[in-house]
Amino acid sequence: MTLQWVWLRLELRRRWRSLAVLALLIAFTTGTVLAAVAGARRGASAFDRLSTGALPADVVVLPNQPGFDWDRIRALPEVAAVSTFVVGDLAVESARPDIYANFPPADDEVFRTIEKPVLLAGRMFDPTRVDEVVVSAGYPAAAGQGVGSRVTFRLASPEQGAMSFDPYANGMQGPRIEARVVGVIKTPWFVDPVGAGGFIVASPAVFAKYPDNLLGAGHERYVNALVRLHGGAATIPAFKVALARATGKPNIDVWRRSDETSQYNKVLAFEAAALLAFGIAALAAATVLVGQSVARYATSTVTELDALRAMGLTRRQATGVAAMGPFLAAIPGALIGVGGAVIASAWLPIGTAALFEPAPGIDVDLPILLSGGLAVIILVTAAAGTTAWLALRRNPARPPSRSMVAVAAARLGLPVPIVVGARFALERGRGATAVPVRPALLGAVTGVLGVLAALTFSSGVADAAVNPARYGQTFQAFAFFGLNGQSSPATPAVLTAIAADRDVAALTEAKVGVTQAGADISVTMYGYRSPGTPVDQVIVAGRAPRAPDETLLGVSTARRLAVTVGSTVTLDGPRGRKPYRVTGIGFVPIGSHNGYDDGGVLTFDGFDQMFDSYKFHLALIAFTPGADQDAVMARLHAATAAIPGGDTVGVEVQQPPPTLAVIQRVQVLPLVLGGFLAQLAIGAVGHALATAVRRRRHEVAVLRALGMTRPQTRTVVIAQATLLALVGLLFGAPLGFALGRVVWRMVADATPLFYHPPLAVWALVLVGPATLLVANLLATWPGHLYTRLRPAHVLRAE
Repeated sequence: MTLQWVWLRLELRRRWRSLAVLALLIAFTTGTVLAAVAGARRGASAFDRLSTGALPADVVVLPNQPGFDWDRIRALPEVAAVSTFVVGDLAVESARPDIYANFPPADDEVFRTIEKPVLLAGRMFDPTRVDEVVVSAGYPAAAGQGVGSRVTFRLASPEQGAMSFDPYANGMQGPRIEARVVGVIKTPWFVDPVGAGGFIVASPAVFAKYPDNLLGAGHERYVNALVRLHGGAATIPAFKVALARATGKPNIDVWRRSDETSQYNKVLAFEAAALLAFGIAALAAATVLVGQSVARYATSTVTELDALRAMGLTRRQATGVAAMGPFLAAIPGALIGVGGAVIASAWLPIGTAALFEPAPGIDVDLPILLSGGLAVIILVTAAAGTTAWLALRRNPARPPSRSMVAVAAARLGLPVPIVVGARFALERGRGATAVPVRPALLGAVTGVLGVLAALTFSSGVADAAVNPARYGQTFQAFAFFGLNGQSSPATPAVLTAIAADRDVAALTEAKVGVTQAGADISVTMYGYRSPGTPVDQVIVAGRAPRAPDETLLGVSTARRLAVTVGSTVTLDGPRGRKPYRVTGIGFVPIGSHNGYDDGGVLTFDGFDQMFDSYKFHLALIAFTPGADQDAVMARLHAATAAIPGGDTVGVEVQQPPPTLAVIQRVQVLPLVLGGFLAQLAIGAVGHALATAVRRRRHEVAVLRALGMTRPQTRTVVIAQATLLALVGLLFGAPLGFALGRVVWRMVADATPLFYHPPLAVWALVLVGPATLLVANLLATWPGHLYTRLRPAHVLRAE
């Protein structure tokens, strides 16, 4: 052992700089990989952790009926808790239009028996005080105000509660309330929507003191509720039966929170997968870059140990000595990397997961960090030991393997520098002249594949992030005529005026109602008809309904009902149970009772056969491509106002789907992943070129002595780099393009959204020239070193 320790002491003195650089490289890669993996795990579980102990609502019950008796619902045996809320707004006096205070609580059950919050700062409001509010997690950053700050909001007057499209068009005219922010909260229901600036939750005392202001003078508005059930989601079918029996209304809309939870978890899983893919890419880069450094260190150590082996050093002892340096570098590298991952956790999770994270800030994921840190030390040591053991066992008399490409180049009579460059690129060599050929080839292929796959995938993300049609929203505005069976008498004239506008390309009138499919699935149905050209429907399979007994179902609704085109689905409505043949599966308009992938479409006649009334009456308006939206909206408002009774009709711009904002939040991840994989390729190829300069200088010196000129030696490196790049393009480009499309199709199906094949045109055009350019730039310095080579000195040293 004395011999090994003496050697190790000399080694640490002589090569401590190399070991320090290796430790820093290990630290950087370890921190990156562990931060990504821990962040992915944290993000994927964010919603579930937020729900734990929160007593979350199982359903949202939306009768939308003035004077609805909620005490009868509280008395149902399936019900554990009910928290009612007013379907109305409070006007927040704020410079940010995306800060709101909608749906104020109508009782003191909220945050107590249902939706118990995570308190991020401050305390809960006193439910008896009108001047105390709590705010969402996003409010302090959006408003620049936190706990203790003042907020002003205003109520409507009792007269503004009249049933019309927008009773608050001229501003709230009721009392103004000065309140203080006492807490910052987060629950599964009270969480910031994607893209919103934050919201305020008023105390139940506001409704208790001002019921007429919130419900209208005659209490024309209504109260809906969050409901928690005994037994959770499994009790929903029995609850819906009991609800229909207690109210006499079988078609009360009941939102299953589990459906929304499932969608949230899909989004979080997508974000986690993207972050995990980044971590895997970082691990691949670490395997290549750190692995090459470790292998080079171990191999050179073995070569230097030849003298000690002659003095009795065994093969096992030599392997241990060669692995000791990387082992000592791996310990501080792993520790620093773990510390970096802990610091990086303050900015994780990313995207939508950050909205649900119940404990934002630094997080120490001990299972990931400890196992990852130990794995780094073990893997680095094992890689060094394995490399040393193989180097010690290698037979120097064994002839090196030959590349068929290099042999073919020689037989074709190509110039000597090209042939030599092909050998350097594809033949490993042996002994002291060996270079890491396979890692370089793998790195080049992986880099091109990863970059093109990431850019192709990113093209799909970018398209979905700006194109509402991918979510079935092919209209730019809508007109609202009425609700609960009461529409504006100006409806026919408004429809005619809208259709007559020169920039209105399509118009579809729609009625909206809610049916039941099976025991526990509510389906929002749209009845369509058009006075002229109908608005396009985005259909994934089949066609739109044409007969009263046909329907198109939303993608997610069809999945929940397990139906396909040609199936028959039975729906329960106010006029009884009726079978409908599914002629299509696609997307529907986003409404207050449904998402773009939930619900279905009927013909107008089919709707009237199912419903004796409607919840909403509206029209979808599509503009001509390139139309000035502001100018069109101004004309439509003027045309509507000129019609008698037109002031009871609202014409508004359609807002983009929330999922679009979700996609936008992760749009950068594929690009970051592609950049990391590009670094992998650059590092692998650059290392191969740099290593070849040092280890094959004897071969180049021989060629120089035989007459090869300095420019020709530069050509050797250029040929080597170009061939590595061509191999990367040959295998990586088609695989990357196909992989990017396959992954984007999987994401489109899971989101869901309409799959449009992504085509990263500029990436396809530039990937070849860019790869060759980068490879030749990497060859510049090694080629310059070859031109400075002095053959006589090298050959004399050999």
